Amino acid sequence: MTGQMRQFLDATGGLWANGAMVGKPGGVFTSSATQHGGQESTILSFHTFLLHQGMVVVGLPYAFQGQMRMDEITGGSPYGASTIAGGDGSRQPSENDLDGVRFQAAHLAKIGLKLKG
Repeated sequence: MTGQMRQFLDATGGLWANGAMVGKPGGVFTSSATQHGGQESTILSFHTFLLHQGMVVVGLPYAFQGQMRMDEITGGSPYGASTIAGGDGSRQPSENDLDGVRFQAAHLAKIGLKLKG
């Protein structure tokens, strides 16, 4: 993840110290400049933070078939939804990328409701 994001997350020490996030679901989505721009490693670096907080990590399961499309450039992996923005940020997320985010968000919300009991 970017240094600025790591610094921001590191400043949330009070949440960790108080256990405020223990048992809460969390998920990550990202964008990068290229297809091989590190989407998965970025998401995985966030997962360690979520786990340190005691959170339940929620990804993008293969139940979302869109992450396996071969007919277009598309983001997404079981670690989380993603998109390719282009080197200058000019590429907008495809409808498939947005569907992946929606799927992951709905999945996260369902798990949150189950955890709430």
